[in-house]
Amino acid sequence: MVKDGIYYGLGMFVAAVVLGYFTVPLLAIVPLLLGAFFLWFFRDPERAIPSEPGLVISPADGKVTSVLQTQVDGQPRTKISIFLNVFNVHVNRSPIAGKITQVQYQKGKFGNAMGAGSSDDNEQNIVTVQGEGQTVTFKQIAGLLARRIVFTKSVGDAVGRGERIGLIKFGSRVDVVLHPDVRVLVKVGDHVAGGSSVLAQQGTAGNRENVASDRVTTGAGV
Repeated sequence: MVKDGIYYGLGMFVAAVVLGYFTVPLLAIVPLLLGAFFLWFFRDPERAIPSEPGLVISPADGKVTSVLQTQVDGQPRTKISIFLNVFNVHVNRSPIAGKITQVQYQKGKFGNAMGAGSSDDNEQNIVTVQGEGQTVTFKQIAGLLARRIVFTKSVGDAVGRGERIGLIKFGSRVDVVLHPDVRVLVKVGDHVAGGSSVLAQQGTAGNRENVASDRVTTGAGV
């Protein structure tokens, strides 16, 4: 369990005791239920991480909502978007092994993370990892309920494939930006698990039937 869950859970349990003691005991049910929810929400299960070379794994649990061709600084890229609802595990993991070469925190809106514009407009943390012969950028994007993005690494840190690197509290979204010369192995509607589900494979481009064209050209911050 992420330690945040202990803090939230204990806070609710203390509130339940206070309400039950000084007011009507029945009122303690609400904070008790909230405390139990927080303990469950901040769960952090172990995952079996694929070891085959060249794989890009999902950095988050959730549902694939888009697989698009886009551009970053004028260069073609493939972007996979994953929506995390409030019932998903919200711990984030590195999609590849390598070194963190860039971290950029961008203030913004707290709009619906399902919307296409949230990728550029919402508050987010943009992380680039270089290693295993490729460069992968992923975004931790806030949503309507997500009001805090946690990132536990720094530029220059080495990370392993599937290593925990942070979390987004409550509903949110993660975008993964890849070189176009990868074979995308997921499609819209697929449910993925952070650290264990494979999103793409390096050096096996050719299966592009799941990749649409993105009309929005992203800027330097992808």
